[in-house]
Amino acid sequence: MKGPACLADHADVLHTRVGAAFPGSHAVFRGHDLHRDLKDMDWYALCAFGITGRQIPAAHLQLFSAISVYTSYPDARLWNNRIAALAGTARSTPSLAISAALAISEATIFGRGNEFRALDFFLKTRQALDAGVSLPDHLEGFLKGGGRMAGYGRPISSTDERMPLAMAKARELGVADGPYVALAYEIDRYFESTGRPLRMNLSALVSAFAADFNWTPREFNMMVFISFLAGMYPCYVEAADKPPGALFPVRCEDVQYEGVGTRDWLRR
Repeated sequence: MKGPACLADHADVLHTRVGAAFPGSHAVFRGHDLHRDLKDMDWYALCAFGITGRQIPAAHLQLFSAISVYTSYPDARLWNNRIAALAGTARSTPSLAISAALAISEATIFGRGNEFRALDFFLKTRQALDAGVSLPDHLEGFLKGGGRMAGYGRPISSTDERMPLAMAKARELGVADGPYVALAYEIDRYFESTGRPLRMNLSALVSAFAADFNWTPREFNMMVFISFLAGMYPCYVEAADKPPGALFPVRCEDVQYEGVGTRDWLRR
């Protein structure tokens, strides 16, 4: 049902299956008493339960928690950390600074938008292979059609120093041998054989893990939303502790202006 009739069903009442708070009494979280049934749950596990409605295996959560550590670079030159640091140098509040930096983390090329597309690509690639299309034909058709390989290729460096750590952790937890992880490496080997500079980076690997864990693209996107967070805090704090405007200042003599030349203004 759509339109006014649908909206009328929701007027003056909240229909919900996810929970509700009863101040002074208790809170319900996806059918469970939050303070009685879930009070000992790990915070990340609670976030995952809230997103998916499922109890996520501990090994899956441990892997993504570790990967979040591996990706938390406290470098203010990185695109999202820069937002947090610029907010700090402008004396914005921590909440506004970090919220803005997290929003920028959804960047299509480098951030969460990239991994969203990578997971979707893996799922569709598996469908194509199951339908009898060869992997080379599928990949070449995708690229010739203007597709961009999310998770393959990396600016500055063709290698990703985080991948050996992630795979070692996955092996330790017994989750390294899923079919989508194998597919991700098969794609990597194909690109290497063709001489293309499209080596797999961590975005593709974590997206393959998410596919093996049966997460949807939206669930995955929400699960990894905070994975850059730990690196943002120190960037904000350091910038806020320096003089205002001291982050990446530019000298006037370093500005190369190529616009309209000096003009004389005539007084009338």
